[in-house]
Amino acid sequence: MSDYLLLGTRGSGSAIAELGLARCGQPYRVVQASSWEDQSDRELLRQLNPLMQIPTLRTPEGQVLTESAAILMHLGLRHPDSGLLGDTSAQRDQILRGLVYIAANCYSAISVSDFPERWTTQTDTASLEALRQGTRARLHHHWALFADQFPAQPFLSGARAGALDFMAVIVSRWSGTRPFLKEQRPDFHALLGRIEALPEVAELLGRHWP
Repeated sequence: MSDYLLLGTRGSGSAIAELGLARCGQPYRVVQASSWEDQSDRELLRQLNPLMQIPTLRTPEGQVLTESAAILMHLGLRHPDSGLLGDTSAQRDQILRGLVYIAANCYSAISVSDFPERWTTQTDTASLEALRQGTRARLHHHWALFADQFPAQPFLSGARAGALDFMAVIVSRWSGTRPFLKEQRPDFHALLGRIEALPEVAELLGRHWP
């Protein structure tokens, strides 16, 4: 095994891992896999990640990495010249903090919003919708707090976009977050637009969200 093997699918969080791999100049092969697509390699995904979550990454050494934040940390630490984790120790500390913040407070809430039936014993439509709407409100609050605590300098990762920018620009695409940010945190919303306009990001977005 000489290349990374990425399990994921178009329009998903695997885009985060692809941005990191591309920044580090690492060759990788994508296997279409997800828990919700019939035409995907579910068995391989289940074998490597019993949670059936993507992205799941197998390293050239055969180690399995799950969780988008952990994948970005792995790549940034292995390839420090990539700038994924910033250029100074102070930047790295804030980037690591931000990656965990998004994973714990934002990414996790999207799972509840998308699949409320997994998080409650209630089965009626009204109860499931109430859980979805409550979760989205909390998710948007978490993004507002993120915008307040992580200023652009001029990007979230420092002088150039890096791991924190990549994770923020993808995870914020879901669950009504962008319209909320446009209204409540317009400067942060504009920052996300600047990140999306970067050639390395725009090319990937064109493939994942044509």
